[in-house]
Amino acid sequence: MISCKAKKIGFDACGIARAEYLEEESAHLKSWLHNNMHGSMKYMENYFDTRVDPARLVKGAKSVIVVLLNYYTNKTQKDRSAPVISKYAYGKDYHLILKEKLYQLLDFIKSKIKNASGRIFVDSAPVLERVWAAKAGLGWIGKNASLISPEHGSFVFIGVLITDLELYYGNQIKEMCGDCEKCISACPTRAIINPRVIDARKCISYLTVEHKDAIPEKFRGNFSNNVFGCDICQSVCPWNTNARNHNTSEMEPLPELLEMSRNDWYNLSEKTFRELFGNTVVERTGFSGLKRNIGFVMS
Repeated sequence: MISCKAKKIGFDACGIARAEYLEEESAHLKSWLHNNMHGSMKYMENYFDTRVDPARLVKGAKSVIVVLLNYYTNKTQKDRSAPVISKYAYGKDYHLILKEKLYQLLDFIKSKIKNASGRIFVDSAPVLERVWAAKAGLGWIGKNASLISPEHGSFVFIGVLITDLELYYGNQIKEMCGDCEKCISACPTRAIINPRVIDARKCISYLTVEHKDAIPEKFRGNFSNNVFGCDICQSVCPWNTNARNHNTSEMEPLPELLEMSRNDWYNLSEKTFRELFGNTVVERTGFSGLKRNIGFVMS
């Protein structure tokens, strides 16, 4: 019932996991933080127990409902020499899109089950979304630490709804990366130091979005023109070879964005920035942050 409704609302997949303490992931996260691989993302150190225990987020939590929304598009920026932004940033801010759909799903559940309660999460609280998606049977965590869906690939957004309802749970599927290490080899800054272990301090996505200080000079010339996010490790993944275009009109890129030349990017004004990115996740880095990134790859 819930999965069918999720797909009618517009999600591409839905799975359900039992809400439980994440013991294995707790150890992994502790090690990652201990080695300072989170860089300046100090918020990752906060609410540690909450990240690995859904009952600390929702009283009486019994189930974690996870949804996927495909955001892949074969549309690309026309000027191959111009600065590049990640596909996930092309359209309307995905937080808004997923939250609206998740609220519809939560309202549906409440209308069908008396006294049901729940809380939705889209990067809005300390929730390990990819872990829960894997536990719900929607895919596995690949060597680039992205969730890989056997049906949809890895260009997917993840939304979570934690509820106090006892539901039917999906079965985890086996990891199917095999011996492939294309993502590891393709990373120009060598940020994937081991399978499923990312050193954020070397990651282009982190350095262009989360990192607020000057980008370390040692990375100059290794960004492949990326100025907001990075799709390199996903683009080489064989599981994305047959990725299908999304069906969400709000995620369509503005034609003006795709037409921007290298010179347009270099001369980007704050006015144009607001017009192009005012309702997208690129706004998160701010005009000055994006200009910093553009200067870094174009100098």
